[in-house]
Amino acid sequence: MKYKAAIFDLDGTLIDSLADLGDSANEMLASYGFPAHTIEEYRYFVGNGSRKLIERCLPKDKAQDASFVDEALARYKACYEKNLVHKTKCYAGIDEMLQALQEKNIPLGICTNKHQSAADEVCQKLLAKHSFVEIIGDRPGLPRKPDPQKVLAIAAKMGVKPEEVAYFGDTSVDMETARNAGFLPVGVTWGFRPREELVETGAKVLLDNPMELFAQLEF
Repeated sequence: MKYKAAIFDLDGTLIDSLADLGDSANEMLASYGFPAHTIEEYRYFVGNGSRKLIERCLPKDKAQDASFVDEALARYKACYEKNLVHKTKCYAGIDEMLQALQEKNIPLGICTNKHQSAADEVCQKLLAKHSFVEIIGDRPGLPRKPDPQKVLAIAAKMGVKPEEVAYFGDTSVDMETARNAGFLPVGVTWGFRPREELVETGAKVLLDNPMELFAQLEF
């Protein structure tokens, strides 16, 4: 099968942002006098959008208070705006992989549960040399992954059929998104979650480094 398009998750797939996400959430927690979490714990807090991240890291009683979550989310976003690319960087080999795909005239897209303003700014700072058909983050009116609506919208804009798209991600949410959309689910093992999770949730291809892509898939 020759694939005609590639759509990527962002955090844990193209960029290593875990430390900045965790530091920002811990800064928010400290502002309330709540205990911090380790950066490793944040591997399982992220992946379902900023609001879910906050619900997972808050004390249980506060996480059940919607108005408090709203306030904590706003504080977190203010903290994260300061830390967007403090420690965050592209994973090794990502620039080379994206460049090689572009040289083959493969359209590229990004679909992330990161809030839209942060996704746009991070991509502008770290991925500006690459051209993406669309970068869709968490925005009002659109469901979060694993709902396939956003990734299917990107594929439609690219003018490709679902079965012609390879979707790359590092979590179960990403593998479920790809399956729900009818894309090829490609799991990347350099991200936030273990390879076992990717296999169990439907990864058809596993990559241990970005440039392995061209040995395993045809574009």
